[in-house]
Amino acid sequence: MAATFLTLQPRPAIDPSVDHAIQAIVSGASTDATCTADLAVGPWDFDTRPGYGPGSSMGDVIPTGAPRQGELPQEYRDASDDALDARIRAAKETLGDRVVVLGHFYQREEVVRHADYVGDSFQLANAALEHPEAEAIVFCGVHFMAETADLLSQPEQAVILPNLAAGCSMADMADIDQVEECWEQLEDVLGDLETPDADGLVPVIPVTYMNSSAAIKGFVGRHGGIVCTSSNARTVLEWAFARGRRVLFFPDQHLGRNTAKAMGVPLEQMPMWNPRKPLGGSDAQTLQDSRVILWHGFCSVHRRFTVDQIDRARAEHPGVRVIVHPECPMDVVDAADEAGSTDLIRKAIAAATEPTTFAIGTEINLVQRLAAQYPQHEIFCLDPVVCPCSTMYRIHPGYLAWVLESLVAGDVVNRITVPADVADPARVALERMLAAKPNGAVK
Repeated sequence: MAATFLTLQPRPAIDPSVDHAIQAIVSGASTDATCTADLAVGPWDFDTRPGYGPGSSMGDVIPTGAPRQGELPQEYRDASDDALDARIRAAKETLGDRVVVLGHFYQREEVVRHADYVGDSFQLANAALEHPEAEAIVFCGVHFMAETADLLSQPEQAVILPNLAAGCSMADMADIDQVEECWEQLEDVLGDLETPDADGLVPVIPVTYMNSSAAIKGFVGRHGGIVCTSSNARTVLEWAFARGRRVLFFPDQHLGRNTAKAMGVPLEQMPMWNPRKPLGGSDAQTLQDSRVILWHGFCSVHRRFTVDQIDRARAEHPGVRVIVHPECPMDVVDAADEAGSTDLIRKAIAAATEPTTFAIGTEINLVQRLAAQYPQHEIFCLDPVVCPCSTMYRIHPGYLAWVLESLVAGDVVNRITVPADVADPARVALERMLAAKPNGAVK
């Protein structure tokens, strides 16, 4: 009897564009769900309105005076996707080495495809350092990222944010006035915060997540503190505990809690500081007994992930590997198989040698791009509702085309500049982070 051979059909190509998915949902071509149909329209429809825009942060309260974007010229609003793509490519070719375009992992596919570098906020700021010859750095991300690039780039280089309304709700949850007031209240409870005790430890070391304003980084630098990223938070906390009795960690409570818990700090020694309450909502004794004081901030993208979503993924996909970002709530991190930075998630998938099902708890643009990049695996977002980062989604190809063509015409628009009195101490805090090494690492 002749052998029968089965022809395996290749899996259909995965579209990395979240915008295409949203358009399909809103038009009725897809039965998937999105958190708001407003995501299907151009972000310029929201530029004149207060708020973070449609998406995961649309319910967050934006501070008074938050930057807003001026009106995008009509020609960019009317241009088709293909026309914008061609204009961006032509402008980049004309500018050559005079410009470097940076794209965050969470940016929409239609923007990331034009980036010279793709990475997280600190990777991209460092990428800018590799191009001192560039006259302009176009940072396709959010406001605090462009500020960090300005801190680390050459003084003559212009750092450009394509849409000034691309802020960050988590970064805005710790403003400089609130943090200064917190510091004063802690001093009333703990005494002089700058004077070491008999063991050489000061009462508090401030630690700020990279996802914070330059003003907060400057505060940390002035007060003996340090910056951290999601990938080096443990190393930074070890550095801080070697110098202080306790840590004031902001703005993301979840990264602080998850990192300190993994280091063995009991939850009862991690009180929350709510800036709208006296002593942050705690009492003097609780603060004195604390090891990590957590700021009442969070990422609205990562707060969407739940244990129920993980349970459902495990029920529907036996053997699924669940990886979440440490900005997720503690119960989600505890229920996952692994937790780590966007770069860790990306590397974990790249390192998988056998076809694997991955359920990922982080921003949908990155998840969708990974699914398209690694078709041998099944990769999906834990949250079944398509709801991208509101502020990352404010960067649209129309804005990128506008800032690049403005550079071609000799105009620098949307430049982000950090004042020297803030920049100098902020750089100190960043330099401390760069110098901090994990325990046991070669110096």
